[in-house]
Amino acid sequence: MCRISRVLILLTGLLVLWQCKAEAESRERSDVPVKETWKLEDLYSSDEAWNKAKEKLAGQFDKVLEYQGKLADSPSALLACLDFNSALSKEFGRLHNYAAMKADEDTRDSDYLAMRQGTEQLATDYSSKASFIEPEIAAMDKAEIDDFIAKQPGLKVYKMYLYDIQRTKEHTLSEKEEKIMAQTSLIAGAPASIYAILSNAELPYPETELSDGSVVTLNKAGYARYRAVPNRQDREVVFGAFWKVFKDFRRTFGVQLYSNVKKDMFYARTRGYKSSLESSLDRNNIPTKVYTALIENVNNNLDSFHRYLNLKKRMLGVETLKYSDLYAPVVKGIDLKYTYDEAKKLVIDAAKPLGRSYVRVVERALENRWVDVYPTPGKRAGAYSNGSAYDVHPYILLNYNGQYDDVSTLAHELGHAMHSYYSNKEQPYPTADYSIFVAEVASTFYEALLIDKMLEEIKDDDVRLSLLMNYLDGIKGTVFRQTQFAEFELLIHEKAEKGEPLTGDILSELYGDILKRYYGHDKGVCYIDELYTVEWAYIPHFYYNFYVYQYSTSFTASTALCEKVLRKEKDAVKKYIKFISSGGSEYPIDLLKEAGVDMTTAEPFDKTMVVMNRTMDEIEAILKKKAR
Repeated sequence: MCRISRVLILLTGLLVLWQCKAEAESRERSDVPVKETWKLEDLYSSDEAWNKAKEKLAGQFDKVLEYQGKLADSPSALLACLDFNSALSKEFGRLHNYAAMKADEDTRDSDYLAMRQGTEQLATDYSSKASFIEPEIAAMDKAEIDDFIAKQPGLKVYKMYLYDIQRTKEHTLSEKEEKIMAQTSLIAGAPASIYAILSNAELPYPETELSDGSVVTLNKAGYARYRAVPNRQDREVVFGAFWKVFKDFRRTFGVQLYSNVKKDMFYARTRGYKSSLESSLDRNNIPTKVYTALIENVNNNLDSFHRYLNLKKRMLGVETLKYSDLYAPVVKGIDLKYTYDEAKKLVIDAAKPLGRSYVRVVERALENRWVDVYPTPGKRAGAYSNGSAYDVHPYILLNYNGQYDDVSTLAHELGHAMHSYYSNKEQPYPTADYSIFVAEVASTFYEALLIDKMLEEIKDDDVRLSLLMNYLDGIKGTVFRQTQFAEFELLIHEKAEKGEPLTGDILSELYGDILKRYYGHDKGVCYIDELYTVEWAYIPHFYYNFYVYQYSTSFTASTALCEKVLRKEKDAVKKYIKFISSGGSEYPIDLLKEAGVDMTTAEPFDKTMVVMNRTMDEIEAILKKKAR
């Protein structure tokens, strides 16, 4: 997708790439060493400097109207408009990022929330004024576009953008209608915004007492921490207390999610798409069969998933595996802990197969305050990488808690950051922004490098078992769990598109049916308590319009690519670096094909299943040896 579209993307929340894995207990922000906080001064030296930049930017908006009605007049007129729009979009990205990341430092701070909302209002104002651009380009034909590019070489950088408008012109509305559509962004993000505030800042999370007498707060961070405690009774107490809160608020969460689904339906129908799925995937020219084939492939391989669950049951030594057991440590006496300094060394070493220049950038990111490391009160939960400040550098938000999962999350987000760094470095602004479809490839690729490094160096059977199971947990969470989410997301959109209601109770019933099928509840593989069927209310990704499937497709793609690099196939590293340097210069399916993976086939998924079963073979061999 062309960077020119960034103003609109910012309003959807898709620009910031999520990975909600590592949440942790918090400390006061004043107690965190400065070197382990991100340096937002690289964006603007102060709030005052930000305000001045905002005023200056807003003062330029009307200039875009000078180009209205003139884009087809000459190649120079079209180039002047696109250059202006691109420059303004780039500065707006920087402006929005500062406000958004300041707000993420403490979601309770209404001043920074107001700053972020102010930038979103600015985006709407500008988008409304600039709404004539795409309809005017769509009114041209491809031959005319080709002629303009031939006569004005400066337009070559916009070739992808111009051709994409031609490709989707049947879904482009009139100038007046596009102006109205731009204004709808004022309300389109409401469900996601309300969800974020409710779930992060205002939901009355419970306190509960554990078997050792300690009283713990089960907010998102506490739940992520204490759902993995070794004591099984404690885990059940944690699950029960945490999910009861979500069940108590299921009606509110249901209205929010249904409102978001209806928003997706509105955009799809208004632009003449057959479904919300087609509308969402068409942005990046992804065939819907890629989405549906993923769901089919996963359902056809649930036996492999159940094999993993049965291994977990065996290693935990329980008669019945319960959903509340899934995050428990499976190897007794192994509690892998890493300081942040140790984590940095691990991820630097893991990156070495990609070459010294790649490693140097990783080192720079870790030493030059690109990362906000520790959880603090009110800080946004989870983790993400934001690489949209084209002229600065990527930023990473973590909630580091010292577990191996946290190290893996650091690698994951560094993968995103490196993708952004290389694309921004090698591509001009209009083609530097890569699609969500390829975004998760670089992140899961880095995770694969990390686990390979760990397994290469560690020979102790118990530690290897722990790491191998951690890798399988990653496949569970990224391939099977995200596809489970994707199937649910598709189902609720299909229900709504048929005019069927979606209350909190209905959503729990639909989610529960899928959850039980995936985890083999009726086959006795893993027991699912009815209370946990409200889990859909906990997942922020359902507000991102068919986002989650890309975790699964990206994982299968990165598995295939990483296998090539680790086997030292000819030009594998070169192709990978080219891939993460390509931004959005081509459609994502084509970029992956050039890198060596065809996502329109089952091959990447099949290779992932081979790796998964190979890992389980090794676990069973170690267990057999230990049983002698």
